[in-house]
Amino acid sequence: MNEGEMLLIKVPASTANLGPGFDSIGLALNLYLTLEVVQSDCWEVIPLTDELKEFPSDESNFIIKTAIEVAKSFHTILPPCQIKVNSNIPLARGLGSSASAIVAGIELADQVGNLQLTKQQKFAIASKMEGHPDNVGASIFGGLVVGCQLGEEVDAEIIHSVDLEVLAVIPAEELLTKSSRGVLPDTLSFAEAVSAGAVSNLLVAALLTGNRKLAGKMMKKDKYHQPYRKELVPHLELMEEHACELGAYGVALSGAGPTVLCFVEPGKMNTLIDGLAPKLPDMRFLPLEIDKKGSTCSGVLATEVK
Repeated sequence: MNEGEMLLIKVPASTANLGPGFDSIGLALNLYLTLEVVQSDCWEVIPLTDELKEFPSDESNFIIKTAIEVAKSFHTILPPCQIKVNSNIPLARGLGSSASAIVAGIELADQVGNLQLTKQQKFAIASKMEGHPDNVGASIFGGLVVGCQLGEEVDAEIIHSVDLEVLAVIPAEELLTKSSRGVLPDTLSFAEAVSAGAVSNLLVAALLTGNRKLAGKMMKKDKYHQPYRKELVPHLELMEEHACELGAYGVALSGAGPTVLCFVEPGKMNTLIDGLAPKLPDMRFLPLEIDKKGSTCSGVLATEVK
């Protein structure tokens, strides 16, 4: 079957927070969850990577469950499909794998159910499911997303003018978001909240004006989550200490971790990797770029070839 004879859904990975932008700032990255979809007699998921084989292959699969739930909310029943799923987004590493699955499910419902949803509608649905707008917003819109979710309302600004070279430093171990959120405080004092908000505001301003040095400074001064999560991610402190000497201007935990992101000075990527590798011998070093397209759908929904 040719690519044009199937529905192809492609959703980028994402990183969230960038330090102080807790639950509000997301950045799309050029790793992808891809679905190849054709109509079938029953729901079936065919994993194309070993890592995906641990998930259900029938309608209890999270992506299909999401699609069915979304379609049902619009009084639509989806015809069953066979879906080949491929992904190079590491699972449970703070690179938005769950958010990309949510977005893929919404795109599947929209395309197969002909719901004709706008990007804003998809964003609102995804944010409600995920509980915050940062990862899902980046996966839907691409680029840098600054979002705000207050009750049922969700708003965002999408910025595609920011150019960053990014290095993801990925441990072998998983770190589930639930565990990472468990170490956070229940409350901050008013003074602490004001200070934390000021740091986050200045991070956004520095990114928009291209003040890399100031952006990196604000990433390190986060007061919302990184000070508490360092006990779970000991390599964060080591990287904050050494990465900036080697060509990074900013270091931050990617989402809930354990991946750590470095924002890299132009032309310094190889120097940074060469300098960090001996200090972190068990880590995977992955140079990344910003995805500026967000989730995309192409092709047509065809009947399965027997």
